[in-house]
Amino acid sequence: MKYRKLGSSDLTVSEISLGTWLTTGVGIEKDTAIAIVEKAFDLDINFFDTANVYGRGASETVLGEALKGHARDSYVLATKVFGDMGGGNKGLSRAQIEKQLDDSLARLQTDYVDLYQCHRYDPDTPLEETMAALTAAVKSGKVRYIGFSEWSPQNIRDALAMVPEVAKFVSSQPQYSLLWRRPEKEVIPICADNGISQIVWSPLAQGVLTGKYEADAPPPEDSRAASEEMGGFIANLIRPEVIRAVDAMKPLAEEAGVSMAQFALAWVLREPNVASAIVGASKPEQLEDNCASVDASIDPALFAKAEEIAAGIPRPER
Repeated sequence: MKYRKLGSSDLTVSEISLGTWLTTGVGIEKDTAIAIVEKAFDLDINFFDTANVYGRGASETVLGEALKGHARDSYVLATKVFGDMGGGNKGLSRAQIEKQLDDSLARLQTDYVDLYQCHRYDPDTPLEETMAALTAAVKSGKVRYIGFSEWSPQNIRDALAMVPEVAKFVSSQPQYSLLWRRPEKEVIPICADNGISQIVWSPLAQGVLTGKYEADAPPPEDSRAASEEMGGFIANLIRPEVIRAVDAMKPLAEEAGVSMAQFALAWVLREPNVASAIVGASKPEQLEDNCASVDASIDPALFAKAEEIAAGIPRPER
């Protein structure tokens, strides 16, 4: 494993991190989820990402159980706040941040999280209130550093304008992959200029970039697309034209001597502002293939060809 510094923090995170969206506590059995966490430690992954809203607490609960046998200083733990937890509990108000943070800590069986992230921007709460609450959480010792996920460039600029009166963001968590490059236009440049790293979600486009799907065949029975619990967000990614584009990339991965998943992850990690690529796993062995991407040495010309293929994918009709 290789490691990168997370923004302007003193945290060092593994280039491949384990995420829990749609898997831990949701789409896979608890014993499997715990086995995947153990495999992550075996592979020297030190960064684990979750959110209160994943399974409405179920993901944090299972992850907390999986981590409790490991020394707290042996891993970096991140969770998020914003999503609808039921009963009107949603958003980034001071009251919600205080309540949801305490609830997350209880489920995760820890006194603090290393990184507490705003899962989305809350247009119904003044940014000043959100930032003051996050700053208080840092000062309390319950949170070491703060981050955000899927904030617009203007949201980010507005928060940066408030420093040094408030705690400083050190991370951004956008969707980013060969099939989704939107952060490159503004988010990555803004963050790179302000000591904020990317920890990207869906770098494998929910598994599509592993090359496991076929354009004219039903998805494999053990795949995310075939899962009732995990397949709800993948429809746009398994369009035939997307699958054919991924098929066209496979010879590039073969030329590089890596799997398609390793090729896609290495492409993400080629970006210096990316500190870590978050992967989800439904089987422990999937992590082994993913982690091998950190050692891949790939000709940039092959990446350029893959980018050209991806750019040619037709947009879905509305």
